[in-house]
Amino acid sequence: MPWPASADLLAPLAPWFDGVRRDLPWRAQDLNAPHADPYAVLVSELMLQQTQVATVVPYFLRWMDRFPTPKALAVADEDSVHKAWEGLGYYRRARFLKAAATVVAARGWPADLAGLAELPGLGPYTAAAVGALAFQWPTPALDGNAFRVLARLLLIEGDPRERAVDLRAWLPSALRAHGPSRLTQALMELGATTCQATPACGRCPLADRCEAHRQERTREIPPVAKRAPQHTAVLWLLALEAEGRYLLHPPAARGLLAGLWRWPTLDANTLDATTGPTSALRAWPGWTQVYTHRREAVSPLHLQWDRSFPAPEGLLWVTCAELGALPLGKRDQRLRDLLATPGEHPLTAPDPAALLEVLGFTDSQTGG
Repeated sequence: MPWPASADLLAPLAPWFDGVRRDLPWRAQDLNAPHADPYAVLVSELMLQQTQVATVVPYFLRWMDRFPTPKALAVADEDSVHKAWEGLGYYRRARFLKAAATVVAARGWPADLAGLAELPGLGPYTAAAVGALAFQWPTPALDGNAFRVLARLLLIEGDPRERAVDLRAWLPSALRAHGPSRLTQALMELGATTCQATPACGRCPLADRCEAHRQERTREIPPVAKRAPQHTAVLWLLALEAEGRYLLHPPAARGLLAGLWRWPTLDANTLDATTGPTSALRAWPGWTQVYTHRREAVSPLHLQWDRSFPAPEGLLWVTCAELGALPLGKRDQRLRDLLATPGEHPLTAPDPAALLEVLGFTDSQTGG
């Protein structure tokens, strides 16, 4: 590789980081020693995947108060784990964290990077980050921020992830020279606060040695990745209530929404709406729910039925008291919160009987 020695090139990062480092609850005070609580590092790294620091901090504090050790998390029931994660999204992370904690509680912490990488949910980046931050191993942790910083610094053309093998071979000497935990966090911090998509080169400690800055190419390096087009669904989100109970889908065992309860949804494109207020229905202003590869135009509804009836396959009745403790995703949690507000009788909405029919009910089942 024609790159300068990493220990020399990255030398300004360590003192810069010591001067600007944020006080985060999972960050060790002494960056020259192994972390006093590797579990705190593991929790923070899983929470920080695709989630901003400001969002994670209160979740981390509540999590560590409720599940302070790997053993405490290992023996916790899944509903309480998902409830504690509620609102963070990407719920697979919670399940991976519990599974990893279960392994650590039973066997202790792995002794090397290969062992960390075998823990559930730890890909190459997370395993390397835990190795560097928790155990002071010179394991290069390359996330999006680090790739962006190094692509500009070294003038890497194209997608820097394609040079991951070379970068992982290049970085360890700098990690050893300046401290694995300190330098790893310095790279993350620089990418998160200074070397962003639109860089603030005037505040960067590496500007005078950054090839992209020298050649005025920071806006084109690294190239912006093309995103797949998002599919948009239009749906009614239905809270069906009868005799103090609500009808919901119980958690699935697999998939993106595994572990979460869900309100029934109905495709608004295939369900005709009627005109005129209906006293059995309440509605609130809709919203757009954005996921990685999908957008949903959500219209929330509350249908009050005058009698209970057997739940069809795939749905369960839960009491109002139970509803507040159930783990829900952001979309479904929002409707749960709306139920405590007045709402209005909608002028345009599906006929209640049509809603029940789409859910699989007949007049004889519902008493209609």
